Amino acid sequence: MKIPKYGFAVLFGLALLLFTGYLLADTFLIKRVYVTAAEEPAAQAIELQTAEETETIAILAEESEAAEEPVPNEPVTTDTTYSDGNISVELKTYRLYETTVYVADVQLSSADYLRTAFAENSYGRNITAKTSTTAASVNAILAINGDYYGAQRSGYVIRGGVLYRSTSSGGEDLVIYRDGSFGIVNEDEITAEELLASGAWNVLSFGPALVENGAVAVSENDEVGRAMASNPRTAIGVIDDLHYVFVVADGRTSDSDGLSLHELATFLQSIGCKTAYNLDGGGSSSMVFCGTLINNPANGRKSNERSVSDIVYIGYGA
Repeated sequence: MKIPKYGFAVLFGLALLLFTGYLLADTFLIKRVYVTAAEEPAAQAIELQTAEETETIAILAEESEAAEEPVPNEPVTTDTTYSDGNISVELKTYRLYETTVYVADVQLSSADYLRTAFAENSYGRNITAKTSTTAASVNAILAINGDYYGAQRSGYVIRGGVLYRSTSSGGEDLVIYRDGSFGIVNEDEITAEELLASGAWNVLSFGPALVENGAVAVSENDEVGRAMASNPRTAIGVIDDLHYVFVVADGRTSDSDGLSLHELATFLQSIGCKTAYNLDGGGSSSMVFCGTLINNPANGRKSNERSVSDIVYIGYGA
């Protein structure tokens, strides 16, 4: 059979086009479940020793040099509460830097109620769901989006005492230990296996750290990647033993500008955080409380929830 002139070039071009299409689909569209969380063997038991905290909390906020508006220490409104004897949540709304900021003040009787969850209960590539969907699947009382581990190919992933990814990104991680205490580590200085052995229960890899030892840990020039200065933000912080704040700031809308990392850090310091950490922001930022989406996520030009890989939540579990 005689192959027409240029036939090989046409066939090669078609094959290359199909292969390129497959690679793009595999990267961005095709779901690949590596581990179903429910099937993962129980994490090894680790005896934990709680380190004594000696940090001094700087309660008074700094004024941002980029804005004259002082950071408010009192909320504009106190919206609603939840309490059941083991879990206490008070939702507050603040207004600062032309931005609406939602703060869930959480106090627990046990660190067991501070949890994380994967979208579709699975660890893998392109496995995503809205924060509200994942929150409902685990009966979460309160939930925020996590670090969106699936958008990266590196960065430690430890959830519920199980190591899922040990590839270093070289960035700062938030370590939540089994006793509920927080720590900030650099992946260049410790391996994921060492973290697990030291008692890490959940490790979130996004960053940067916002507050360490009660002091603001970022400068006015710090930013995530090439993001603009004012953005929707998600953060988590610890005030005292089993006393946390979950924070989401609206942004990119006519009503809410968004915050810089320094503005967010200064605010978290002002409400008493000893340690605070920046989670995935932008269109991912979302807070769900008692089944209701609290904030107004900015996803491109539309105000809706973006599907993400994981959540951090308060609840009893499914």
